[in-house]
Amino acid sequence: MRDPAARTIRLQDYAPPAYLVDTVDLDVDIARPWATVRARLAMRRNPAGPGGPAVLDGAHLELLSVAVDGQPLDASRYAVEDGQLRVSGVPESFVLETAVRFDPWKNTRLEGFYASKDGLFSQCEAEGFRCITWFPDRPDVMATYRVTLHAPRDEFPQLLANGNLVESAEEEGGRHRATWEDPFPKPCYLFAMVAAKLDLLEDRFVTKSGKNALLQVYVEPGKLDQAGFAMNCLKRAMRWDEQRFGLELDLDRFMIVAVGDFNMGAMENKGLNIFNTKYVLARP
Repeated sequence: MRDPAARTIRLQDYAPPAYLVDTVDLDVDIARPWATVRARLAMRRNPAGPGGPAVLDGAHLELLSVAVDGQPLDASRYAVEDGQLRVSGVPESFVLETAVRFDPWKNTRLEGFYASKDGLFSQCEAEGFRCITWFPDRPDVMATYRVTLHAPRDEFPQLLANGNLVESAEEEGGRHRATWEDPFPKPCYLFAMVAAKLDLLEDRFVTKSGKNALLQVYVEPGKLDQAGFAMNCLKRAMRWDEQRFGLELDLDRFMIVAVGDFNMGAMENKGLNIFNTKYVLARP
């Protein structure tokens, strides 16, 4: 299948979305060769929007199911065409549930959720989130996110996403899970998740209000001796934000992940920055 031709997006053509998303609940199950993503989106009609059906973006996804408020939809209620999922006959507010799957090990576009030699990593700017699940993939749709990742522990001992770790547990068959919650609304291009086997450097940072925050720098195995510079830069940047702007970390922790085949220099995902190693690792 060929990728669709690039299209020009013009400011003069902007129209508000028909529906907004208040909360996003993702369940991501990793079991080779698939990543299966079940999404629950709390949606409501945008009073400033144009009306019409709920429209969501998607790319390179195998759609498994669609439901509204817990009721599976008949195929006549939705349509997939030109990279969009259109759901008709929905109420003013509802919960949309979709299930999709895709193969991150065959994702050579390096957007969405893709494999490197040490694990799976996401890149959602500018329009990569639509490669993970169906969503109105545009920066004027702000939502809070709760994400649960499941994977084999031996292959993916670290399961990370934006926000605060609220639960982790072992599962049958040598698998485990971790649930992350970001209580602050963000656009989907700042979403991030990582399932990998990496080395870890940890430190603490006391914010101006006295909160003792956890700082973590994850690096490819064997490169831990190069992570100290990144940790020091992070602490200096956090202190500068407090002194210059009066802003402090609003999460319990801040994480940096550095991998050699990340497709940008860095990405400012909320609470989980992902860097290319050449721009963040250094020995003294």
